[in-house]
Amino acid sequence: MAAVEVRQLAVRMGGTPVIEGLDLHVHEGEFLVLLGPSGCGKSTLLHAIAGLLDIDAGSVHIGGRDVTGEDPKDRGIGMVFQSYALYPTMSVERNMSFGLRVAGTPKAEVARRVARAAKMLQLEPLLARRPAQLSGGQRQRVAIGRALVREAEVFLFDEPLSNLDAKLRAELRRELKALHQELGATMIYVTHDQVEAMTLATRVAVMRAGRLQQVGSPAEVYAKPANTFVGGFLGAPTMNFVDGLLVARAGAPAAPAVLGVRPEHVRLHAHGGGFPSAQVALVEPLGATEIVWLDMQGQRLAATMPADGAWLTGAIVGVEMDLARACVFDPRSGERVDADAGAFRPCTAAG
Repeated sequence: MAAVEVRQLAVRMGGTPVIEGLDLHVHEGEFLVLLGPSGCGKSTLLHAIAGLLDIDAGSVHIGGRDVTGEDPKDRGIGMVFQSYALYPTMSVERNMSFGLRVAGTPKAEVARRVARAAKMLQLEPLLARRPAQLSGGQRQRVAIGRALVREAEVFLFDEPLSNLDAKLRAELRRELKALHQELGATMIYVTHDQVEAMTLATRVAVMRAGRLQQVGSPAEVYAKPANTFVGGFLGAPTMNFVDGLLVARAGAPAAPAVLGVRPEHVRLHAHGGGFPSAQVALVEPLGATEIVWLDMQGQRLAATMPADGAWLTGAIVGVEMDLARACVFDPRSGERVDADAGAFRPCTAAG
């Protein structure tokens, strides 16, 4: 395993900046997920680390070695792409071993590495088959196995599960997490799927427009987003944002603020309960839970509630927010601020 460090990276495409001045440190043995919307630069960053594109400034270091000018094959990496890119006329075993054989690796060593990867990925019964005889999930396992046999210092994954259906994605997520635990290797994984990020990552790096917005553990990024973009990108539904005022003590003037609260930290009361009122606009059943969408004096909120049929469209309910778990954001910059959410008062539609 090896650490990866990106220093002041800049990448331009056709003269347009895609990444500028980006710094990132990936620790040895961690599973770092690059998360963000399409076009935010996460795949570009991964390809820069891999050496698959030219960079305009900055440097890439793997295992303490500056690899900025090195070819991908010399960087000590194994890479898995979104497309399987398997050779259709070769067996699973030949697909997995092709790179090793081209590099002149001794036959006994090739056999050892392929056998090890096949066992890890449950491919042993499939080694004689060709790609056309495999399911999508099995093909992606082969692509992962082809990277594993390199016994690389760092493994890079570029949205490897995006072509699979939901059930297969869930299965391979579990297998990738178990694989990381078994190998202890450094892994960098690109996705726009927040479920993948939250379930796989040791740390999550959230990107927007070529810049890192926040890097932290999944729990930290979810509970304490650095800004409204991160809070609004993570979660399904995403964080509620309520415009209002921070009512200062000791006679100081109130200041505009935005309160961020997760839907699971909103509770509804059928008879008001002395809390601010809202009207139920829509109910989305999700099996054991349901999402109750609310109109609170012109502001939209979501609450995650047990699916007990208690909330009817058009009903007026009391809205209780768990302020101990809420965040306060600056309405101009969108950055989270160190403020007591208990001093927050929501604005009404009239004022």
